[in-house]
Amino acid sequence: MNKIGLSKSFYYLWGTQSAANAADVLYIMALTVLVLDHTGSLISATLVPLFRSLSQMISGLLAPLLIERFKLSRLLLLSQSGQFVFFAVMAAYLGIQGGNASLLIVFLLIFAMSFLDGWTVPARNALVPRLTASREGLLRANGLLSVSDQVVQFAGWGLSGLIIIWIGTSSTLLLTGVIYALAALFTLQIREPESGNTAPEPSAAGSEGNLPRSSGWSVLSEGWKIIWRTPALRALTAIDAIDMLGGSVWVGAFTLIFVQQALGQGEQWWGFINAAYFAGTIGGGLLVISAVRRIGSRLLRFMLIGMAGYGLLTFLYAVNTNLILALVLVLLMGPFAELSIVTRRTLVQHSVDSEQLPKVLSAQATVLHLFFCISLLGMAWAAETFGIVRLYIFAACLTCLAVAVGIVYAKSLQKIEDTGLPGH
Repeated sequence: MNKIGLSKSFYYLWGTQSAANAADVLYIMALTVLVLDHTGSLISATLVPLFRSLSQMISGLLAPLLIERFKLSRLLLLSQSGQFVFFAVMAAYLGIQGGNASLLIVFLLIFAMSFLDGWTVPARNALVPRLTASREGLLRANGLLSVSDQVVQFAGWGLSGLIIIWIGTSSTLLLTGVIYALAALFTLQIREPESGNTAPEPSAAGSEGNLPRSSGWSVLSEGWKIIWRTPALRALTAIDAIDMLGGSVWVGAFTLIFVQQALGQGEQWWGFINAAYFAGTIGGGLLVISAVRRIGSRLLRFMLIGMAGYGLLTFLYAVNTNLILALVLVLLMGPFAELSIVTRRTLVQHSVDSEQLPKVLSAQATVLHLFFCISLLGMAWAAETFGIVRLYIFAACLTCLAVAVGIVYAKSLQKIEDTGLPGH
């Protein structure tokens, strides 16, 4: 460990997740273009992200069964290497079949890759506390991961389109395969502390002796039961779900409609707004990293400040019609949003011991995938029914509701701050 409490394995984890996220962006964009060219149907093209979300939700439900039997680092290796293999099969199939490729086979391979990817984020977030030696180190690690996630999202979607135009779809798929291979190689270097094992590695039949084994249902439901029994976790899960509902208003289609209807501008300003929003989140993540000592053990206070500031700025953005002020507001949202996200993630990682954490995170991930799908449909209906401005005002109100949940459960959340870091 270095002085800030981050191990070499954490930096390999950081590298593998950054590479995997970049590969995901590239292949989703390339396949969307390929399906759109192949069918000429926008509905068919939207099936790519739809299949991904559905598969990841199912994977999150079943992930505890694997978490019960394998080290988290082994799960990450299985996920990354498996995605590389499935992607290589898909790229080879598309290269051989060309325009005669069956979309059913392509979508089945997407489903398989996304299923393997479904336990990546819960495993990653559960592994991070085991690779850090202090509260400040954990905050810094979460901040670094959040910044890299935002950088990939900010740069990836824009650059991937240029890459496809420059080198073509086939070469883009080849590049994606290389990045997936790098992600798997980085994962090989992660060394999980022996004390952080979630379970002994499976061995030859009969070698486990008379050790009792939990039923499949009890393993699958354990994370949900822990959340229900723990007031602080119930509160944090509710806050995440509410945040997911409100956060969907920043999906591209909603921001475009807002720019057109509320600001009276076209796609150019839509690009400016998106750029300002992601630049703000990246800058916010860097600010959180630099302020880990100031935040210290006051996670709850800074989480509430982050949510309250984000909600207020969202409301001001909704009722504003000035273009420059709109850019400033979305730029300022970033630090508050990242402050809320990073402190919330750290509180969850503090809430249970290291053996229970992966199952809790898997349950939470399933809830968030479900709420995201619901929010897209619900927010689309609300935008058409009540108007885009009222939709953003509603999103600001949802953030205020999340703040209220945090205040109501303040005592339970405060206890997490006082108990220190589980698993160390």
